[in-house]
Amino acid sequence: MDSPTLILNAMLISLLMGAATVSAPAVAQDAPRTFTISPDYRFTEENGEALYNATCAGCHMPDGKGAQGAGHYPALADNPAVEAAPYVILNVLHGRKAMPSFGDEMDDDQVAAVVNYTRTHFGNRFTGDVTPSQVRSLR
Repeated sequence: MDSPTLILNAMLISLLMGAATVSAPAVAQDAPRTFTISPDYRFTEENGEALYNATCAGCHMPDGKGAQGAGHYPALADNPAVEAAPYVILNVLHGRKAMPSFGDEMDDDQVAAVVNYTRTHFGNRFTGDVTPSQVRSLR
């Protein structure tokens, strides 16, 4: 990974984590969960797992169990609230409390993919796939 990409990743992670300091080497250590932003500041990942790792895992943790420290990042694992697909879609699109919105950085297909991933992993086994048209209707 080239240096400008590492710096961009570190800056974005810092922004998403409330301006915490993240060094480029720390980001480089975590290469499996790196992500890329296109020139127009949109995520390029397409599948739910890659999008989760790029946008959610930093706060909700790779295992979806959440975290507490400088803030409270609720668990997505075994979370009955995740069953309500519109609730999850709205949170991804518009953010909630300290959670940033990702509606401007993801298209409808990407939002549907990350919501479906969250609803079917981490002990969640909720049925009914979210579609891009459902996401579009909640934008």
